[in-house]
Amino acid sequence: MNEEKILELIQEKKYKELKKILSEMNEVDIAEILEDEALDLGTLLLIFRMLPKDLAVEVFAYFSKEKQRGIISSLTDSEVKHIVDELFFDDMIDMLEEMPANIVKKILLNSSVEERKLINQFLNYPEDSAGSIMTIEYVEFKRSMTVKEALDRIRAIGLTKETIYTCYVTDRNRKLEGIVSLRTLVSSPDNSIIADLMDEDTIYAHTHDDQELVAEMFMKYDFIALPVVDMENRLTGIITVDDIMDVMEREDTEDFQIMAAMSPSEDAYLDTKVLRLARQRIVWLLILMISATVSGAIISSFDDLLSAVVILTSFIPMLMDTGGNSGSQSSTLIIRGLATGEIELKDAPKILWKEFRIALMVGFSLAFINLLRLIILERIDFGISLLVSVTLILTVIFAKVIGGILPIAAKKVKLDPALMAGPLITTIADALSLIVYFSIASWMFRI
Repeated sequence: MNEEKILELIQEKKYKELKKILSEMNEVDIAEILEDEALDLGTLLLIFRMLPKDLAVEVFAYFSKEKQRGIISSLTDSEVKHIVDELFFDDMIDMLEEMPANIVKKILLNSSVEERKLINQFLNYPEDSAGSIMTIEYVEFKRSMTVKEALDRIRAIGLTKETIYTCYVTDRNRKLEGIVSLRTLVSSPDNSIIADLMDEDTIYAHTHDDQELVAEMFMKYDFIALPVVDMENRLTGIITVDDIMDVMEREDTEDFQIMAAMSPSEDAYLDTKVLRLARQRIVWLLILMISATVSGAIISSFDDLLSAVVILTSFIPMLMDTGGNSGSQSSTLIIRGLATGEIELKDAPKILWKEFRIALMVGFSLAFINLLRLIILERIDFGISLLVSVTLILTVIFAKVIGGILPIAAKKVKLDPALMAGPLITTIADALSLIVYFSIASWMFRI
């Protein structure tokens, strides 16, 4: 059933037919259709309420924060309580973090005392920490349990948990002792003891670990879920792969925004006001505009040279663009490598040597082609052609080495490597290419 047909049924108010169709659809597809801007809140609530209760909760989890806010503020207390009771805990925390105070209060009023305590605990974790994205819906065993007892427990509570494929073994103080997979359980005799089956070499995160570190652990070990412990090694929650994928998407988006010289924001583009978007961009553009005056100052300081050899001016844009592009190529690869964990701080010497060799190959290739172009096609004097080509080689070398090293240097001093991206590298490369160009020209022409 396509989206146009669903919206047509809504418009024609054929709710009986609509209810039957929606009840058989995937919750993600339903949420996507109901996000349509043509639907007003009243119509959305009407359709939302006609969904089976369990399906309605699943659909609610996939709504945008704005839609969730509108629905929660319009539902009755009993309806809110049902959503709160049925939502996975981490989905509820994600929702509460984006809600205004009056809606958070409404949700908390419809939560049990134990739930309110847990919610407040989770909301107090640092925003980008492992604790802020973990869930408490996991299956835990004691080491003395048999496989039969463990499987009975999974059957009893498994449907309310985020995952049952990896289960956790804790002692009486909730200290993490090991993990056991569902595969191990179903392939072992019923009378086997969990202590004999569990893997005690457990990899885990701490509640205050940064989300990026957790994402690196997921990529390195291909986890489905990762346990999270407090400072006393007590199991506090787990992070599932779907949650970490959301984190990775946000981190990538943030890096792209920083690399494009914008202040990072998690707001959807179409939902963000023009003034806010302009504010996010203007600061970095102002910084880069002011820093670009360095290039202007360098050119001004060589006025005598440019007056004497006017043709030198025509090659400035090419040299600056080549330097900026060369630096951006290197910095983009290194920033991505640092983000994925492929590159580490200790790799700086290897990167320096590799980028230097790449720069030599690229620089000499560009310079040779440029030399032939200037002499044969444009019939420029050999001395000036050689000057431009030699400058091209040095510019590419400086730009690629700097583009490769600066992101690592930023990481070393605890800055986001994405800061050392295209716009900033281009500004630095421009200044260096001009200094090299005019220095060689001054020596050649004795000016």
